[in-house]
Amino acid sequence: MHVLDKLSALANSAKYDVSCASSGSTRQGGALGRATLGGICHSWSADGRCISLLKVLFSNICVYDCAYCINRRSNDIRRAQFTPEELARLTVNFYQKNYIEGLFLSSAIVKNPDHTMELLNKTMRLLREAYLFHGYIHVKVIPGSSPALVDEAGRLADRVSVNIELPSAQSLALLAPQKNYPAIFAPMRHIHKTILQHKEENKTTKHAMKFAPAGQSTQLIIGASPERDLQILKLSAFLYQSVRMRRVYYSAYVPVNAGTNLPALIRPPLLREHRLYQADWLLRFYGFEATELLDEQHPDFEEGLDPKVSWALRHIGAFPVEINTADYSQLLRIPGVGVRSAARIMAVRKVKKIRYEDLKKLRVVLKRAQYFILVNGRYHGDVSPEPVGIRQKLDVIARRPPSQSQLTLFSAPEEREAASSISGEL
Repeated sequence: MHVLDKLSALANSAKYDVSCASSGSTRQGGALGRATLGGICHSWSADGRCISLLKVLFSNICVYDCAYCINRRSNDIRRAQFTPEELARLTVNFYQKNYIEGLFLSSAIVKNPDHTMELLNKTMRLLREAYLFHGYIHVKVIPGSSPALVDEAGRLADRVSVNIELPSAQSLALLAPQKNYPAIFAPMRHIHKTILQHKEENKTTKHAMKFAPAGQSTQLIIGASPERDLQILKLSAFLYQSVRMRRVYYSAYVPVNAGTNLPALIRPPLLREHRLYQADWLLRFYGFEATELLDEQHPDFEEGLDPKVSWALRHIGAFPVEINTADYSQLLRIPGVGVRSAARIMAVRKVKKIRYEDLKKLRVVLKRAQYFILVNGRYHGDVSPEPVGIRQKLDVIARRPPSQSQLTLFSAPEEREAASSISGEL
């Protein structure tokens, strides 16, 4: 098979892995400039830059038969596999033509985890040592690989990921019986421990070897198994706290296979995925706990309301909040007030009292915030500050046709989680 034919097959097989971010545009028409033909996607580097990556599988020839996966052994699909030399040369060629700035490298399981990891590491070694490529590389560590191979991957790559895929050990045993949680969490913990060790070494010597400087990430498939949002969010919170996960990506299950153990979905649960991204944002930047956003009485997010509004309506006794006296943590809990607008409010309050008219200039989303704030003692909502009336008003707003175009399944997770803030912050 020609290298470009392999690229076409293996880029297509990689598109369901969102743990590096989006696939490219799918605009119809001519071929000129169409990034998806070459598997080019966009991601974010450690310093926040948006970069173009070649997103591709090393191989889609898999010995596993995971029920939810397009590349499972029993599927009749076009199979292909690069050699390390082919993929390294292809990456450098794309880089020299300014198509990409880096590589996202993953693979199906060829023979066994160690053999597959050796192939991925050999590809990265060729790039780093033979081609002197110092661009961004994100590699997916194969669960079950030996610690020595994981160490080598961390030294060669900028970011590593170990995908959990399903949110519970029970679902993994049912849908992917050749995988198990211990084999997934062991490399995660090893990577976390090694990152911390290298950070300590960097404090004492300028020339300490870097290890996964952009951290590690993982992916959870949403909707392929019966876990509730509460269980998923608790798992994410655990990962952020225990192994300092840089990002947890959520991927709405795409019904590419049929099976008795799989849900009968007509379309991917994209709105549920979106709510989880919003909640994830609240965990990481707004000071919320998973058990605050959801509980046993409310185990799933509402489709019609974003998680912060839903939480505020269940805790309406904490509102309305006086905008001129609330501390920073209180401001962050007001629907429609985000991290940046809260910082702006704190800064302006040092020099003057804030008026209601000022809030729009400070980028507060008043269509939500008006029901949860006081400005100089005055309430500005057009209904009384009670959950039923506020819910009805916000439900009407949520049902309005969006002014922006619908995000696609393969839009960047950063775009998906920011969708609620197209016209303002959470």
